[in-house]
Amino acid sequence: MVFPRPIRAVVFDMDGLLVDTEVLIRDVTTELAHARGATFPPEVFMRMVGLPNDASDAIARAHFGPDFPLDELWDDVRVRVHAACEAGVALKAGVIELLDHLDAVGIPRAIATSSSHPSVQRTLGPSGILPRFDAIVAAGDYPRGKPNPDPFLNAAARLSTPPEACLALEDSHNGVRAAHAAGMMTVMVPDLLAPTDEMREKALLIAESLHHVRDLIDQTAAGTIHARL
Repeated sequence: MVFPRPIRAVVFDMDGLLVDTEVLIRDVTTELAHARGATFPPEVFMRMVGLPNDASDAIARAHFGPDFPLDELWDDVRVRVHAACEAGVALKAGVIELLDHLDAVGIPRAIATSSSHPSVQRTLGPSGILPRFDAIVAAGDYPRGKPNPDPFLNAAARLSTPPEACLALEDSHNGVRAAHAAGMMTVMVPDLLAPTDEMREKALLIAESLHHVRDLIDQTAAGTIHARL
């Protein structure tokens, strides 16, 4: 079988996994920083991906310096990103097909994100997929954010499923670290961040897309049925 244990629940990250928002945030921040006479190199943004706001702010402040109006920048970034989300941000390839498959095989699912609940509503609301999740775990629901395991442990508890029976899907390094620390079967579906040796060690596998994940779950289910015959 592809996975070492039967999958009883699936926990999704949001930004960069379900929706194409990481690129949006990166590009808007880069543009608005440039308008303020500053640079925002891709490598700085990459270090922030998957982190809670306070940890991301620490990286940004270290880059821009103490005199840079960081709060003002984030306010303007939020206005632009919120407007884009309200207009509708594209779902990542394979999202609908994977959710359809989970419906068909009766596997519950949750979102575990570093974003806030209002951000989840703005980002996923226009797509209509929010009701297809059994639980939403967002900033404020756990004491420690990613790369700590708390978001994933919270999601497992809300799904009434042991963490080791959950499949976690993540695109970021910090997300993979968090899911692995929670004891979940972890798959990385890369977005902006390429897999590293550490990611290959912590994740069971690196998937090309959510279409790939859907096929892997199907293969695992078929293997489980065959083993029982």
